Amino acid sequence: MPTAPSSLVSPPLFTAADIRLIDRHWADAHPATSLMERAGAAAAELAGTLASESGAPVLILAGPGNNGGDALVAARLLALQGCRVLVVSRADPARLPADAARAWAAWRESGGVIQADIPPSQRYSLVIDGLFGVGLQRDVGGEEARWIAQANGLDCPKLALDVPSGLDSDSGRIRGCALRADHTLTFLGLKPGLLTADGPDHAGELHLDTLGVDPATLPATPGIALTQLEARHCLPARARNSHKGQFGHVGIVGGAPGMVGACLIAGRAALRQGAGMATLGVLDERIAVDYGEPRLMFAVPEKLADAQLNGLAIGPGLGHSARARYLLETALAAPCPLLLDADALNLLAGDSAVARQIGRRAHPTLLTPHPGEAARLLGLSNADIQASRIEAAQQLSAHYRAHVALKGAGTVIVHPGGRYAINTSGGPWLAQAGSGDRLTGMVVALLGQGMAAGDALEAAVWLHGSGAAA
Repeated sequence: MPTAPSSLVSPPLFTAADIRLIDRHWADAHPATSLMERAGAAAAELAGTLASESGAPVLILAGPGNNGGDALVAARLLALQGCRVLVVSRADPARLPADAARAWAAWRESGGVIQADIPPSQRYSLVIDGLFGVGLQRDVGGEEARWIAQANGLDCPKLALDVPSGLDSDSGRIRGCALRADHTLTFLGLKPGLLTADGPDHAGELHLDTLGVDPATLPATPGIALTQLEARHCLPARARNSHKGQFGHVGIVGGAPGMVGACLIAGRAALRQGAGMATLGVLDERIAVDYGEPRLMFAVPEKLADAQLNGLAIGPGLGHSARARYLLETALAAPCPLLLDADALNLLAGDSAVARQIGRRAHPTLLTPHPGEAARLLGLSNADIQASRIEAAQQLSAHYRAHVALKGAGTVIVHPGGRYAINTSGGPWLAQAGSGDRLTGMVVALLGQGMAAGDALEAAVWLHGSGAAA
């Protein structure tokens, strides 16, 4: 039975190569049991709950690979249940993979018809998209692109099998064009591309069916979906006999003239997230109190960057002055976890000497770039970053020996060594000035309270997206 991924704790993420390996191992170990039959049965079952009650046929688009085979199995089973089914495909049965060829033959033997094009002016109760799955390695064009455009324009629910056709299952980028599904039924395990970049906009509501494969037999993967918090993401309950000194003193450096608000937002978020004390090192010397949050303390930035703290962040509203650069160099020597955001990242991008310092730090370093900042750090374009978000975050993590949160749709969090998570909370309401500053304050607050750096970054990203701050 399909499962909502949000109900699972840290489900693994599988690349296209992983899925091919799983398929091969299953075929070797279970030659008499077809995963395609199971996938098609799961698709038919879900389709029965999604199709409108208009009495119009179900339109099934079947491609030239195993994804098309899944769709043909679903077509046969739906027809056996009495559904009207219209299958459209231009696949050559002689060139289909073995399982898909058997599905094609079974559909034809059951009396099923295959049409070469989508009939015009026809209404449908549901579209099942089985054109392209995880094996897609080219941009979609020609007739398939036209079918995808037609399907996107139809006024009925759309169910994608495994991944929406045209969406790269590893990266979430669109290969030419992509189906915009209302639901995606993905098989065996979650795919990274469903959760980041364009994936969330095109996958719709996700359903996972493991097809009865024992999870213990699946390959280990470095990636997880951050669907909910684990125990490691949670701080211990506070004793009643507590005091502020037990919950960390954190510092935030930034706030050049005209950009003080960024630093204030971060400081307020740190207190809301439970930091025992928060001190701001604001470059604008006119600011000595936050009347909206008078619990915040202020210090000369040079002294704060060199103070004994439980966690330090630098960057919100920092600017690009010589003083800002000096403060960044000073902060790199801080004997505590250090988070670099915003202008600290922009300064870092233009200074190879500072970059080398980061790699020599004895305490954890965390970077929280948006795609533009990541592009400057890697010497790439924004489009390059968005086309391969996981790889970009992994490159940053390896280069700086840092925990990295590449912000955006499906924030990618990578840790030294390559382990990564894709966050599933959040949405476009976070696309607003100050949102990243708030995240900075939340992360440094968790660091200051003793949470491990990688766990603090994951927890803060998830809480930030869910709006469930302390």
